[in-house]
Amino acid sequence: MPYGTETSLQCLSEKIRTRSAKVGVIGLGYVGLSLAVEFANAGFSVTGIEVQASKVARLNEGSSHIKDVPSDDLRQLVDSGKLRATEDFSVISKLDIVNIAVPTPLNKTRDPDMNFVVAAAEQIAKYIRPGVLISLESTTYPGTTKDLLLPMFEEGGFRVGEDFFLCFSPERVDPGNPHFRTHNIPKVIGGITPNCTEVGALFYSQALESVVPVSSTSVAEMVKLLENTFRMINIGFVNELAIMCDRMEVNIWEVIDAAATKPFGFMPFYPGPGLGGHCIPIDPLYLSWKSKQAGIEPRFIELAGCINRDMPRFVVDKVQTALNNQSKPLMNANIHIVGVAYKRNVDDLRESPALDIILLLERKGARVTYTDPHIPLFSLGGRGLASVNLEESVMVADCVVIVADHDAFDLGFLVENAKLIVDTRNVLKMYGSSKIVRL
Repeated sequence: MPYGTETSLQCLSEKIRTRSAKVGVIGLGYVGLSLAVEFANAGFSVTGIEVQASKVARLNEGSSHIKDVPSDDLRQLVDSGKLRATEDFSVISKLDIVNIAVPTPLNKTRDPDMNFVVAAAEQIAKYIRPGVLISLESTTYPGTTKDLLLPMFEEGGFRVGEDFFLCFSPERVDPGNPHFRTHNIPKVIGGITPNCTEVGALFYSQALESVVPVSSTSVAEMVKLLENTFRMINIGFVNELAIMCDRMEVNIWEVIDAAATKPFGFMPFYPGPGLGGHCIPIDPLYLSWKSKQAGIEPRFIELAGCINRDMPRFVVDKVQTALNNQSKPLMNANIHIVGVAYKRNVDDLRESPALDIILLLERKGARVTYTDPHIPLFSLGGRGLASVNLEESVMVADCVVIVADHDAFDLGFLVENAKLIVDTRNVLKMYGSSKIVRL
């Protein structure tokens, strides 16, 4: 059957509307698995492609490795045949829609590492056929979809917007957020051509509540970087303000709460021990790298990054000062970290400020332990660390440092039994004990 602009677009659109389109998702992490589940729930047949054999086996047994995706829900989809996982990239030849949701980390020089995206694209190019929609969801710099991926898919003579359709749609997953999940977070979508945007928007609208079309892939790519760079810069500003207020003996938390009563022109951001997770510490560096390629010095981004990276050191200084005020040295002190995840109620350790805090404390001679019900074990500096009993550890600790304020922690117990607490999240704001030192 010959394929032309109208035929390809109409054929794929009809498959999407009738839910007969076969959907693939390359990469089954936080983003990919959540997306796969949403489309399987919407009635599509979904194949997840993942290079880790152990993860594939676990998923095909209906066991989820993502807390936001309950295993019971996943198992129902697997048992019904709506969702399966595989290591075999050749299944791409049978798919109508392929979503790329692989990691986009930084390399050793803190430049974008596109190896995972390129590897996925190479497999797609190997098996591409007419009438397929390809959507990149991995966070990246403006121009990636058009300049990096498009030439790879056109090598076989296929025409974008006519024989195949290429889009970028940034993931906006917020792990641990009980109110906003993949299905109700507005979905930005930009295509290489208007036909690409049209069919991409149609596809996402089948499973997600709101779709926001934009004029190009570059606009869609910039949207995600703007969102997270906005947050990073404002967090950097309020972190710097926290350092200023500490020196002036002004309560930064009270300042923010009072300022937030203004009904216009102010959006509250809050200080913390440092940035964590895959997005906010990393995405702005993609924009920074691209800006430098264009000959523009990203001064705001670089400055905010420096301030945020210094926050673990500021926390350690607070601990040392608090101990000194009790005539105790940090050397040989027992310091207990409460929560090592990068934020509350998640099991994600990526870029967590707790890692730097632990290393800095140990370099100053402290003995450090931690409790985190979401992260029972992890490796740091080539050695393994294990979560220990909170009650026992608090009793013997010279100082307790709250880094991740999980709901599972008994705050009343901490205030009653800890000798000294450095609260980096202001979670103890309702307590007036003199043993509490706030950021």
